[in-house]
Amino acid sequence: MTDRLLIIFTRNPELGKVKTRLAKTIGDQAALAIYTFLLKHTEQVATKVQALRQVHYSVAVHEADLWDDALFEKHLQKGTDLGQRMAHAFQQGFDSGYRKIVIVGSDLYDLEASDIEAAFLSLDQHEAVVGPALDGGYYLLGLTQMVPELFLNKKWGTASVFQESMKDLVNLRVAKLPVKNDIDQYEDLAGNPVFDPFINDNKL
Repeated sequence: MTDRLLIIFTRNPELGKVKTRLAKTIGDQAALAIYTFLLKHTEQVATKVQALRQVHYSVAVHEADLWDDALFEKHLQKGTDLGQRMAHAFQQGFDSGYRKIVIVGSDLYDLEASDIEAAFLSLDQHEAVVGPALDGGYYLLGLTQMVPELFLNKKWGTASVFQESMKDLVNLRVAKLPVKNDIDQYEDLAGNPVFDPFINDNKL
């Protein structure tokens, strides 16, 4: 059994329920198309990582979707907010015997397998690893032990999350990955031409 667990948090891809901030500018259909594209990108990245892989769905577990049942364990997120849901996933992983657990979202086009591999390797010498996002949050969190306070009293989705989380890790050895930009609003597309077809194809 590997000691590595990769957890991917994902929202079920439903029209009008994903990338809502982005949808305010480009519409629900285009936002869904971009989110589905990002899901596929994340799946391709994750399959290159040497670890036990889990997908944690927001609403319902889907069989026979883009996440190959042979390559990904499938779970349902549990908790009333993001902190509770992540805490539950980490605790479940540690209870199952994994010693290095990394969690990522599914909306980061800049994410590569090498980033996740670097996170796991850093956990050989550190208790925690964090990948800060440009918006003040983080796109990756890795731990070798449970840190309950990390998941409490945070204003999830705001610019304070990374700094507040670092305060919770002050007594641990922490590695930091390069800053990356997740896709939450139109400005995050940053003129990247890879997204142009989704926007153009869904214009009214």
